[in-house]
Amino acid sequence: MNSAARLQALSAFLKSQRAKISPESVGLPAGTRRRTPGLRREEVAQLAGVSTTWYTWLEQGRDIQASPSVLDCVAAALRMNADERKYLYSLASDGGSDAHPVERAASPIPPSLQKIIGELTDCPVIVSDRTCHIVAWNRAASFVFLDFERIPAEERNMIRLLFERREFRRLAVNWTQFAGSFLSLFRSYYGRYVGDGWYDRFLQEMMAGYPEFREMWEHGQVSYAPEVHLEFRHAKAGRMVYELTSLSTSGQDDLRLSIYTPASGTSTEAKLRRLMDEGKHA
Repeated sequence: MNSAARLQALSAFLKSQRAKISPESVGLPAGTRRRTPGLRREEVAQLAGVSTTWYTWLEQGRDIQASPSVLDCVAAALRMNADERKYLYSLASDGGSDAHPVERAASPIPPSLQKIIGELTDCPVIVSDRTCHIVAWNRAASFVFLDFERIPAEERNMIRLLFERREFRRLAVNWTQFAGSFLSLFRSYYGRYVGDGWYDRFLQEMMAGYPEFREMWEHGQVSYAPEVHLEFRHAKAGRMVYELTSLSTSGQDDLRLSIYTPASGTSTEAKLRRLMDEGKHA
């Protein structure tokens, strides 16, 4: 794994987590001379029971040894949840997954998985790889989101499409939450494959092109299986409400299913069926 990239990512993540915590929430005085939001480094060190010098070195991205027990203390001091802790451990250790470059297979979806997503006729399903590149989808997804077939294969990255395509911005009432769920998932992959130069190139490109992306990325959210309640304003169907469930598949491809289940007590399922039925006769 590329040690420099890993340590730089660790540094940025610790800073983002520290900035989220107010002194008052951990029983420390707010003070009047704070130049930046959140805790100071020495305060994190105090809460974690480590020296200020050691924590400063850790946050600066120096290559120092950090035992699991000490990382537990840092995670507790920064009030990290389970996914944030997992991400912290992956960045603080050299023992992550191999950072082999992404290889686009011509047909990466096994027939069994293709059958499953096809059977989910009333649930839009998108299958993506570890770069959030869309590798498969079902018919329902084409009607609710985009006709992905019309987008060149090399441009079917869900993160890029969320920020680039007006259709997504118009569709999602809570677009920030929608985009944030995919960014938090993307970060989980980044923690595992930070040594793959593709990620840094992609991040630099997105930050340069989309200020909102930079702001959301620097917030440091991470989730290995985001579940989100989404409200859409579809151009043809009107209000549609979905529950997003993210499931990973077994195997070496890091494929993930994003399943949009119509919310109970709504007319979403009926609207989707009507959309697809009209599409048959268009």
